[in-house]
Amino acid sequence: MWALKYQHYTRKDWAKIAWSDESAIQKYSDTCTVWVWRHQNKAEKYASKNVVGKQRNDRLSQMIWGCFVGNKLGPIVFMDGTVKKEEYIGILEQNLLQFIDALRADGLRDIVFQQDNARPHAANMTRDWLRDAGREHGFIVMDWPPNSPDMNPIENLWAHLKLELHRQYPDTKYLSGSPAVIKGILKRRLLEVWWTIGEDVLNGLVESMPRRVRALLKAKGWYTDY
Repeated sequence: MWALKYQHYTRKDWAKIAWSDESAIQKYSDTCTVWVWRHQNKAEKYASKNVVGKQRNDRLSQMIWGCFVGNKLGPIVFMDGTVKKEEYIGILEQNLLQFIDALRADGLRDIVFQQDNARPHAANMTRDWLRDAGREHGFIVMDWPPNSPDMNPIENLWAHLKLELHRQYPDTKYLSGSPAVIKGILKRRLLEVWWTIGEDVLNGLVESMPRRVRALLKAKGWYTDY
């Protein structure tokens, strides 16, 4: 069991994990949005003040890949279309390896790369590439249990990114124009917000890992508050 294996990890150990994931950022990805549920009588349901029109770009989103280690942010990568194993390996080759090399140059050793079990991640081609890259660049790959997003602190980092996007750019949800125009604006804003994320945020996520593991053990592998 994953939690049993890592139950004795210290903060120093967790600070060597390269957490990674993908996320879809919509222009409506505002974590502060408050939903109000109304009675479904005709007077309220169809009142003009309560009807929100569906625009062509309402569900437009930008996929990103990112990672972090300890209190160091890695790059974020913007992805368009379906990411297959070949594209995913390309992302790792062009971004992850350079990040890990920089960390090793700063003296960090025993780095462990984490990824979930999405199909491009678990493909034999990807696993073979990671094995060879790990030998050359000095890292290993963590065995990740299925259906465990609440153990990956980068999920909380995505929430922080979305919150800050709409705090720093409150007009994001109202962006209009072609999909290309909206995505271009989202990319510029996300890149700027990403690099303003402070070490205190990352330190807090790393420090949460022992609590997450204890919570998972207490829940016997079931859902936790994370």
